Amino acid sequence: MLPGEALLQSYVAKGAYTDCFATDVAGGVSLAAFVEAFYTNAAFKCERFVLRWAAAKPSSDEDARRLARGEADTFAAWRVEARASDQLLVCDYLSRTRSWLMVAPIEGGTRLYFGSAVVPAGAGRAGMGFVFSALLPVHKMYARLLLSAARGRVMKRDQVRL
Repeated sequence: MLPGEALLQSYVAKGAYTDCFATDVAGGVSLAAFVEAFYTNAAFKCERFVLRWAAAKPSSDEDARRLARGEADTFAAWRVEARASDQLLVCDYLSRTRSWLMVAPIEGGTRLYFGSAVVPAGAGRAGMGFVFSALLPVHKMYARLLLSAARGRVMKRDQVRL
């Protein structure tokens, strides 16, 4: 469930498709550490490779680190739409999708959130079309894979074991 304070909430009100995935880790994790782990994990590097060649949007691990530290407002095919101390919302270069990352303290650890918004081309979710509906199960599986990979990197970096 999308937290009430999530930067992604504005897209719920606009009728966009939104989703939210979460996982917990022991110990404290900063937003910068999560963003870096998310955009530099092996699964996401595959997406970065595709973006480099298919959309001429190259990026490096150092670009991801600059985004994570708040030193850059663009990364690969995205630009920062909003940022808070605990979350980041980026918009793709076509302005159709948003990606959102958030960290929240929980007892004994941190909850890591990842979510997306897809803005309909037409009126409401009916404007999403057949291709969106057909690819939605793949998107959800990929989102879970990305979050899991980021979790693994955060845990490895901090030598955290659950």
